[in-house]
Amino acid sequence: MRRQVNIGGVTIGGGFPVRIQSMTTTATSDTEKTLAQMERLERAGCEIVRVAVRGEEDARAIRTLKDRSGLPLVADIHFSAKLAVLAVENGADKVRVNPGNIGGDREIKMVADCIKAHKIPVRVGANTGSIEKNYLREYGKTAKALVESALSNVATFEKYGVSDIVVSVKASSVPLTVEAYRLLARKTDYPLHIGVTEAGTKDSGVVKSSVGIGALLLDGIGDTMRVSLTDDPVEEIFAAKRILRACGLEKDFVEVIACPTCGRCEWDSMALAQEVERRTFGIKKRLKVAVMGCVVNGPGEAKDCDLGIAGGKDKCVLFSQGEIVMTVPADQAKEVFLKALTERLADGD
Repeated sequence: MRRQVNIGGVTIGGGFPVRIQSMTTTATSDTEKTLAQMERLERAGCEIVRVAVRGEEDARAIRTLKDRSGLPLVADIHFSAKLAVLAVENGADKVRVNPGNIGGDREIKMVADCIKAHKIPVRVGANTGSIEKNYLREYGKTAKALVESALSNVATFEKYGVSDIVVSVKASSVPLTVEAYRLLARKTDYPLHIGVTEAGTKDSGVVKSSVGIGALLLDGIGDTMRVSLTDDPVEEIFAAKRILRACGLEKDFVEVIACPTCGRCEWDSMALAQEVERRTFGIKKRLKVAVMGCVVNGPGEAKDCDLGIAGGKDKCVLFSQGEIVMTVPADQAKEVFLKALTERLADGD
């Protein structure tokens, strides 16, 4: 069991659910734009948000953000221990420092003393772009270099009395990321922040993140996660939810299954499947819905579904638990099915 760490009222580790994070793309000092983005992230399901601290204006802006938002706020720090201290003094719930650029022992002690005084945690976040030079020389750009670089800084924080620590070891390479986290998980019991860094634009980034994060989650590795996309950060939240659902780590949601269609499909099942997913994505209710292209295998393949539809050119059938409950003309199928879905969603409310 991993240690528990509290971030602004949200607990990670210790058997708690995997928490979803993202990072704002606005200038942190522009508090109105940053708050607007934080609100969108929170509505989408973000549980912890990180902001870039590039200078004193950004660090001081954290006070306003904390006063006006309930989201736990993480200050992302590079190159300056002084900025880390200023961010904490202005209300940051956690700081993220990079072993490769925060400085040496003296700078870590400065950050350690501050976070101890304010009783907040730190994330030691190593990545392949900033592995400390001695580890890079000894091991090259490898999983061992990532892990050793991170853990040496963890040890320094521990030396100065810090025990609320989260660790990450990210790479843009999926195999390297997975290898590094598996090694790290064997070497420490601190909670782990997982993700594939610089994963890319939405399409390729979601695939890389799903493979990397999914592999780790199925291994039981990961206490909090960020899907890093070159896109609207809200898309990171949607992707994270889908990954958690695919890994069986989120239970209360509407699961939509749909066949890929083939030459037997004679109606627009694809459009209906997309509409059903759009309508149900954010609903917290344990329900399984199927949209199948034809009646050849539809009810059988989706036998365990609470509600399903399969069809042909002239007619469609609605079924539940593999049993046909209604046959309707194909041109009325969408309307009838969406009405039945709405009724199922309302059951028990």
